Amino acid sequence: MVLMYSNEIEKALEAESIKVWDTVRITKSGEAYEGILMPRTEAGDADILVIKQKDGYNIGISFKGAAISKVSSLETMPQGRGATASAQAKAKAPAAPGHGAPKVALLYTGGTIGNKVDYKTGGVYALTKPEELLNEVPELGGIAEIDAKKLFSIASEDLSESEWVAIADAAAKALNGGAKGVVVTIGTDTMHYASAALSFMLQGLNAPVVLTGAQRSSDRGSSDGFLNLICSAYLASRSDIAEVGICMHDTSSDQRCALIRGTKARKMHTSRRDAFRAVNSAPIAFADARGNLTYNGQYKRASPGGGGAVKAVTGLASKVALVKVYPSSDPGIIGYYRERGYTGMIIEGTGLGHVPNFTSEKSLSWLPAITEAIDCGMVVGMTSQCLYGRVNPNVYRTLRMLSAAGVVYCEDMLPEVAYVKLKWLLGNHGPEEARKQLPRNLAGEITERIEYSEFPE
Repeated sequence: MVLMYSNEIEKALEAESIKVWDTVRITKSGEAYEGILMPRTEAGDADILVIKQKDGYNIGISFKGAAISKVSSLETMPQGRGATASAQAKAKAPAAPGHGAPKVALLYTGGTIGNKVDYKTGGVYALTKPEELLNEVPELGGIAEIDAKKLFSIASEDLSESEWVAIADAAAKALNGGAKGVVVTIGTDTMHYASAALSFMLQGLNAPVVLTGAQRSSDRGSSDGFLNLICSAYLASRSDIAEVGICMHDTSSDQRCALIRGTKARKMHTSRRDAFRAVNSAPIAFADARGNLTYNGQYKRASPGGGGAVKAVTGLASKVALVKVYPSSDPGIIGYYRERGYTGMIIEGTGLGHVPNFTSEKSLSWLPAITEAIDCGMVVGMTSQCLYGRVNPNVYRTLRMLSAAGVVYCEDMLPEVAYVKLKWLLGNHGPEEARKQLPRNLAGEITERIEYSEFPE
């Protein structure tokens, strides 16, 4: 027997012919609990029975003083909504869409949305096939004709610029091949970096490219991935948006999802389901599980007659840095990158775009190091750690000095977006052109005027 429970529990299970994944009823102290019997994790207590209830949550029950029996089925156990591995294996592929359903390319790249709990170790593992993800959300078959393709299965913290390029190439190929839109499932931690990269790379875009993911794995009762994926499919197949966006929960409940422009989104919470926020902007649109789309602001609309071919312009300079200043920070970091041949740097300054300058210890002044780097040909951009609002080189004397030295102030761009944009500019143009284009709006990354109401309450 491989249940890994105590000898006493194993004998009781054998007596009732109960095996792991069977539906059971545990009675204790006058209370009855029903669910699917789970294998004990390696770190779990051998005297605690673990069952998955119909709401998708696991509970542990001490076997002392309890009675366990086998039941025929747990009728309301949802398929793909906290279901066990055996239940998921029985899930059918998405229903075939009706004639004329829009085609949507689903590009699977990994992340929590494609993770499940391994009940042997208690950890999560990645799905190996995109079909496994589709099996969990059969509703997609009624929304669009889904063409799923696995690009790779990589955690978001491990994604690099080479994966951004692969996603851009695959998205362009899908759209040029007749897809109405593209959905990219990806890890959330660096999703906003990827969305910014795609926003600059996909030139001539005339369709929605929607990035989505999950904060909680698909077999948890509180998983957000199902609604995120359903709303993304509706946006990709039914909207007239011709931009890259991130689709995630708008609130912590399952009411609707928000589509945030790919160059204005940021992950603002480690674990909440509504972790993503539009910064210095508003969401482009909202979508719910019934396919209701609500447009919320200005966006680039797809041409009804269709545009030309989408081009994936994927040049990226590898030697670009993102550096954050802080009290007593060592400006030697700039020299470190300069000596290693870096061609660009984005600085997260304080407030309106400050760096330590008139410090009591002269060695902590950043201006000399910045000036030397610019004189050596490095493109240096300035953003703010505040995130909301914009940098301004004209308010304080020190800001004017930085601007005079050649620092490019990046308006209200998020630091991560400015970093990706500079990599893209330097990868496809020379330093001089990069300096000109960095403070200009290319993909909605700069808001001409920030409304006070857009500051989060």
